[in-house]
Amino acid sequence: MNEISIIRILVGIVLLNLSANDAAPAGGEIRARHRSELASTVDDHIDAALSDWLTFYRDLHTHPELSLQEKESSRKIAERLTQTGYTVTSNVGGYGVVGVLDNGDGPTLLIRGDMDALPIVEDTGLPYASKVAVERDNGAHVGVMHACGHDVHQTCLVGAATVLAKLRDQWKGKLLIVAQPAEEIGVGAKAMIDDGLFTRFGKPDFCLALHVSPQYPAGVVAYTPGWALANVDSVDITIHGRGGHGSRPHETIDPIVAAAHVVTALQTIVSRRLDPQEPGVVTVGSIHGGSKHNIIPDSVNLQITVRSYTAESRRLLLDSIKQITIDTARGLGCTREPEIAIRDNEFTPATFNDPAFTEAAAKVLREALGADRVIEQKPVMGGEDFGRFATSAGVPGLIFWLGSVPGDRYEASQKSGPGAPGLPAIHSSKYYPDPEPTIRTGVKSLTSIALSVLEPR
Repeated sequence: MNEISIIRILVGIVLLNLSANDAAPAGGEIRARHRSELASTVDDHIDAALSDWLTFYRDLHTHPELSLQEKESSRKIAERLTQTGYTVTSNVGGYGVVGVLDNGDGPTLLIRGDMDALPIVEDTGLPYASKVAVERDNGAHVGVMHACGHDVHQTCLVGAATVLAKLRDQWKGKLLIVAQPAEEIGVGAKAMIDDGLFTRFGKPDFCLALHVSPQYPAGVVAYTPGWALANVDSVDITIHGRGGHGSRPHETIDPIVAAAHVVTALQTIVSRRLDPQEPGVVTVGSIHGGSKHNIIPDSVNLQITVRSYTAESRRLLLDSIKQITIDTARGLGCTREPEIAIRDNEFTPATFNDPAFTEAAAKVLREALGADRVIEQKPVMGGEDFGRFATSAGVPGLIFWLGSVPGDRYEASQKSGPGAPGLPAIHSSKYYPDPEPTIRTGVKSLTSIALSVLEPR
C-alpha cells in the first residue's frame, strides 16, 4: 500500500470518530448508529467467550515458559487461531506463530502478543499460581512466572482475533496475528522478521500491540504519542588491576578503587554531556570484585544498562561510557586497558508511536471505553522490541498500556501516609492482574482499533 493510501486511511480513522456536523448530518447519524450497534455486537461476542478466555488465561499463567522455550504456549495459540479460521504457520523465528485472515481488498493490520515469561518464583498466593521450575544452563533451578503480563497479552491476542473473525462482514483487508517469542531478552521480533515475516506473509500497513500496566486499575487504558519506550543497551566492563595483600596496597593497582571512580564518573554523562532536554539513563546495576576482606583482586566486573530514545543520544551515551572508563582506568595506573563489551545482540530499539495513528486510536478508545477511562501518559524508559515491526516495515505503529490492577488493590494504594501499600511493579514476584476486566478491556480495545483501521472506505 502506498503512502497516499496510508494517509487516506489515517484520515479516515480520525473522521470515523468525529461528530458528523458537516453538510450530511443524516449520513453522520447513520454512521454513528452503525458504530453503536457494532460496539454492542463486540460486547456480545466478548460476553459469550470471556469465560473460555479466562480458562485459557489461567492455563497460560499456571504453565509459563521462558524466552526461546515457548513451545506449549505457541501450540495452544496456533490451535486457537486454526479453530477460528486463520491460516496458521508455527515456528517462525523460533516458536513464533503467525495467523493470517485475508478478507478482501483493504489495509493489512499486524497485531502482536508476546509469549515468554520470567525466571521469578511467583509469590502471589493465587490458586492458579505458577509452580514451574526449570534448570538453567549453569545447573541452577529457577522458578518461572508471568510477571510481565504476557499471559494477558496472549489471551487478548486470541480474543481479538476471534472476535474479528466472527465480524469479518464488517471489515475489509488482512489480519496478521503474531504471537512473538523471546520479548524479554529482546530478540524475538528480530528473529521473526529475519525469518521472513514480511516476505512470507505480507508487509503490514499498521502495527498494533498492548502491554499491561501495573499503575492503572483494570478497565483503564493509556497511550503515548511519539517516543513511548526506550532504546535498551547492555554493557559489560572488566577493569583490570594488579592484585595483592590488603595491607600492602602500594604494591598493587586496585581495580576496586578504579571501578568506584568509573561508577562515579559515568554519572556525569547524562548530567553534563547529554542535552538536558534529551532523556537518558546510565545505571550500573551490578559490580563484582574480590573474595575476602584483605585481598585486593586482579579485576572488577561491571554491568550497565543504558537507555535513550534517539540514535544520536544512544551513540553519545555509549561512546562516553567507553571513553570515561578507559581514561579513568589509565589515570589510576591500570596497566591493562579495560574490556568493554556492548551486547549488540541484546539491543532493543526504541518504540515510536506514530502520532497520527495514536491520536486516531485514542479517539476510538474514548468512544469504546469512555473518555474517563482513556489516559495520555508520559513516555517511559523501559524497553520493548515491538517497535521493530513498524520500524522494519516502515509503517505506523502503536503500543498502548492496559490497566490491570484489581480495583481494591488500586484504591488501597492511593491512600497516603505511613503503611499505605504500594502497587507491585511488573517483573515483581507479587504482580498479578485482575483477569476479567483486564482481558475484557484489552480485547475490546484491540478489536475496536482494528475495526476502525479495517473499516471499508
